This record gives sequence, C-alpha cells and structure tokens, in this order.
Amino acid sequence: TDRKKLHTAPVGQVFRLRPFHVLVATGGGYAGYRKYEDYKLEQLEKRGIEVPVKLASEWEVALYKSVPTRLLSRAWGRLNQVELPTWLRKPVYSLYIWTFGVNMKEAAVEDLHHYRNLSEFFRRKLKPQVRPVCCVHSVISPSDGKILNFGQVKNCEVEQVKGVTYSLESFLGPRISAEEMHFSQAPPGNSFQQQLVTKEGNELYHCVIYLAPGDYHCFHSPTDWIVSHRRHFPGSLMSVNPGVARWIKELFCHNERVVLTGDWKHGFFSLTAVGATNVGSIRIYFDQDLHTNSPSYSKGSYNDFSFISNNKEGIPMRKGEHLGEFNLGSTIVLIFEAPKDFKFNLKAGQKIRFGEALGSL
Repeated sequence: TDRKKLHTAPVGQVFRLRPFHVLVATGGGYAGYRKYEDYKLEQLEKRGIEVPVKLASEWEVALYKSVPTRLLSRAWGRLNQVELPTWLRKPVYSLYIWTFGVNMKEAAVEDLHHYRNLSEFFRRKLKPQVRPVCCVHSVISPSDGKILNFGQVKNCEVEQVKGVTYSLESFLGPRISAEEMHFSQAPPGNSFQQQLVTKEGNELYHCVIYLAPGDYHCFHSPTDWIVSHRRHFPGSLMSVNPGVARWIKELFCHNERVVLTGDWKHGFFSLTAVGATNVGSIRIYFDQDLHTNSPSYSKGSYNDFSFISNNKEGIPMRKGEHLGEFNLGSTIVLIFEAPKDFKFNLKAGQKIRFGEALGSL
C-alpha cells in the first residue's frame, strides 16, 4: 500500500488537467486539422477544380489565436540558433531540402557543412548571377514566392486571395501626417484610399507574394523609391499559406507586420513584411531599432518611426537592393500609386523569383 501511494501520487500530478494545457491541446489539434484541410484544397487546385470560399467563423479564429504561436515562434528561433555538430548538418539540411524543394545550386555556398545552424541555412545568400534584376519594367518582384493576388485597390478593400478581402486602413493603420512624409500628400478625400493617392489621374494598386519555407528568404527593393516611415504592428503569428489566407478574413491585419511607406516617381509606395508562424523575426537592414515578436504587446497597438526626422532625405532604395529578411518565409504586400495605364505582367498562382517583372507602364 505504501508503495502504491508512493507511485500514484506523482502520476496524478502529471496528468492533472489545467486550462492552459487544454487550450493548447485543443488549439493545436484544430490547427493540425486545418493543415490537413489546406492540403486537400491544394490538391483540388492542382487538378484545376475551383474551390468555393468558406470563411472561418469568429469562434474558429479565436480558437486558432489561442495557440501560443508567438511563444512557439520564439522557441523555434532559439532552436535555429543552436550550432549543429558538423556530422549532423548534412542530414538535417538534406531533409529540409527534400521536404521543401530547395535548389541549393543557386546558393552562394552550396556546401551544407558551411551553415552552422538552421538560421544561417534559412538566410542563405544566392549567387549574384542567378537573380538578374529586370531593367525594363518599373516594378520587380522583391522576393521569390507565389503570386496570391494583384490588381487595383477598390472600395478601400484589398484581396489577400481571390474572394477574401481585408480593410486597407486596418492593414496600413491611420494615415501618416504630411509632415512625416517625404512628399506632400493630397488633401483629405472621401475615403482612406483617396487620401493615399497624391496625383490626379492615378490609381492605387496592390500585389501579394507568399514566400514558402523552401524559398529564398531575403527580400529586396522592388523599385527606386525613398522610405520615409516605418510602422510596426505587433500581433498574432498565424500561418499565412494560401489555404489559411482563403479561410481567415483579414488574416494579414491580425498578424504581426512591418509597414514601410514612402514615395516613388509616381507617388505613394509601400512594402509590408507580414510575419507568420515560426517567422517571429522580421529584419530590415537599415532599421536597427526594429524588434519583432516581443514577449508582450498591447492588442491593436503599433509604433511609428520616421526616417525623415532622423535623416532629412529619408532612406533611398535602389531597385534590387537588399532590404530585409525573414527567418523562415512569409508574405510581402505591395501597395502603391501609379497612373491608370499601369499593367501587371502576372497570373494569380504563378511562381515568381526575385528580380522578375511585376508590372510597368
């Protein structure tokens, strides 16, 4: 009897259910179920079968948000920094290459033993000649990835994938004052969208690029422009793969993101790096004050930083110049102003590589 008590007491403590454990288990199980559903949708798309839009309900979004993705992403980030023994590097990286279809022939360093940890492997550089920058077209792809959507912004709504939209103002945040911008903004219009357009006869355009885990993880300047302002939104780190983007309305507005705004030769220009699960770290090379995926944040908060007040001319970026990097893979959203005759040279769902043309006049 004494022996029984000695052994059963710890077992009871181990299996004592706590609300947090139930929440994590339930949310994690549901996230796994959604992954399976996403896989089935991808298979249908490959067969050319159109998938009807089915948006998540509020309780489903709340359940997904209950999964501690920010904590998991920080843990994943620390794991990525652990130096691997030399003998273990090739098997680990080879498994990743096989799983996600990485083309190591494009890497500046092909020898897998060179990368001390997973973080270095994720952020590998490319050989300069494998990504020639298009000089003919005015806007190029800032990264490798898949085109989720593109086109004109209409009614202050932007499509993250076909049929699923998000609010332009919720995504970019309140309008930045003219004093903080490099150029003089148009007088306030009837809508947030009209306030961003600075030149008469211009329209607002958008393009969404999804970076898969096997893609090149750095991103570059898509055109010649001047970055005048950075706005950082802490938030969730839900998956942004096309299946989830089709399921959760305003997914990009829920997730952590870094919005860079400024101007190019045709007016307003912005590039937004959207975080995702296991992509808690978004790095902008010229912005040393930016720190993403902090342990705590206030819901709905954001912080601004002006490059005009610290550098009178802002940050000039040349087309193709290194701009930043993700730790794993995520999404880039371009929103910019251009004349009405601007044309995209794209198809929804196509694969694209950094340096290839997005569109031109």
